[in-house]
Amino acid sequence: MIEVKQLTKKFGKFTAVKDVTLDLQDGHSIALIGPNGCGKTTMIKCILGLNVVEEGDILVNEKSVKDHYLYRKDIGYMPQIGRYPENMTIGHTIQMIKDTRKLPEEHLDTELLEAFELEKIYDKKMGNLSGGTTQKVSAVLAFMFDPKIIILDEPTAGLDPLASEILKKKIIKEKNKGKLILITSHLLSELDEIVSEIIFMNEGKVLVHQSVDELLKQTNSGKISESIVSILKEMKK
Repeated sequence: MIEVKQLTKKFGKFTAVKDVTLDLQDGHSIALIGPNGCGKTTMIKCILGLNVVEEGDILVNEKSVKDHYLYRKDIGYMPQIGRYPENMTIGHTIQMIKDTRKLPEEHLDTELLEAFELEKIYDKKMGNLSGGTTQKVSAVLAFMFDPKIIILDEPTAGLDPLASEILKKKIIKEKNKGKLILITSHLLSELDEIVSEIIFMNEGKVLVHQSVDELLKQTNSGKISESIVSILKEMKK
């Protein structure tokens, strides 16, 4: 569970996030969407501890991110662009993270590792991988340590259709286990099958936080993308 309480984040004179309050519950896959520069990435970095929280607070499983860093072990994170040592192989990279996390092998979730068949190319160096294969490595690492919270930043960007479907099924499976999954995406068409809630941000503020069912009913739409278009049209009136 993540609670964002009156979060404001400034960079000099620029306010990236303005007085945001959110309650994100376990057992939901939540889409965090909005135009570029709306504050999505800043808020995610605050949750991950990559941005210092100064005004307001964020609680992860009832513990403030200001007080300690150990909460991060309960979060799996898939960045939009993974940065890894270029001279290390896929196998060495995954083993390095395993050694860092120190979770017993029997507790590791290797479902994506096997589905993507990465073990067949363990000897390939990270610097020589395509963007899609790097994304697969990032996805594997996000889910491998059985985290209670999973944050995915543009997860299907660069993935081929088969890999996208594998990842979407994994997201649904983990959500159904009671995990909290937060997804940012510009590909709204890919969200229809996998998310249960929508958060729409603009200019640092949360304009919408609703269940998908409520949103579709309110906008009389059949798809999330249609609902968001309806909201944007209303905003411009």
